Amino acid sequence: MQLQSNYFGAYHNLKLTRDDKGVLVAEFHSNGGPCIMTSQSHTEFVDAFYRISQDRANKIVILTGAGGFITDVDWSSFGDVTDPSVWSQVHDEGVQALENIANIRVPVIAAIEGRAHVHSDYALLASVIVAADGATFQDVAHFSAGVAPGDGIFTTWSYRAGAGRAEAFLLNPQPLAAHTAHEWGVVAEVVPNGKALSRAQELAELYLKAPEVTRRNTRVHFIQPLKERIVREVGYGLSLEGASSAALVKSMQAKTERLAQKTKSAS
Repeated sequence: MQLQSNYFGAYHNLKLTRDDKGVLVAEFHSNGGPCIMTSQSHTEFVDAFYRISQDRANKIVILTGAGGFITDVDWSSFGDVTDPSVWSQVHDEGVQALENIANIRVPVIAAIEGRAHVHSDYALLASVIVAADGATFQDVAHFSAGVAPGDGIFTTWSYRAGAGRAEAFLLNPQPLAAHTAHEWGVVAEVVPNGKALSRAQELAELYLKAPEVTRRNTRVHFIQPLKERIVREVGYGLSLEGASSAALVKSMQAKTERLAQKTKSAS
């Protein structure tokens, strides 16, 4: 109870609730609606996932979202990504958030309704994904925006779906239907719209029948290969992403300057 009082109400973009059996529901949101990733939430999630992993009162963890999973990103909130000190923080938080989810040592279930279009890698770190019939997966934050997908999105998708599918998915990012993700082996179950969370809670009840040490050790065993890849790949990938982000900003600035000069010459 002391741990709960310390962190359950600490986050603007993550609503934490836990029932009397220890099933924690972590709901991504922005002002109660679909979650838009910001610099503040990026920072918050690092601490939140660490505290969740640390709290042994959490027996099962369900990751979900209000009206979606994480649906979009507010680029302006991150500041000047050409500044090495700015990207250093983004880099470190990106690595730490994924490692902290991977370090949750109890079964993790992702319940996806609507759009999982930003940081679907968080969901792919779950033991099981339950997706609603209308749910879609996409990556709107990287290649389509002019940025290399180095923050773990390739590591998780290639681990779950295979490298070829992951590369095609990330290079031509179109919405991927829940049923297709199920065919790829990424999604475990597809359920009617509005039923993803309730089905995740049913699975939690099933998992709770196993002894606690068994549950914990099974999660630890299953996540280990993916955790090793995260440790090996994501720091490097985020360095590449940072360089591409800086190049994108500089190219946009150069284009703006050329346009301004052309306008000035015409006048």
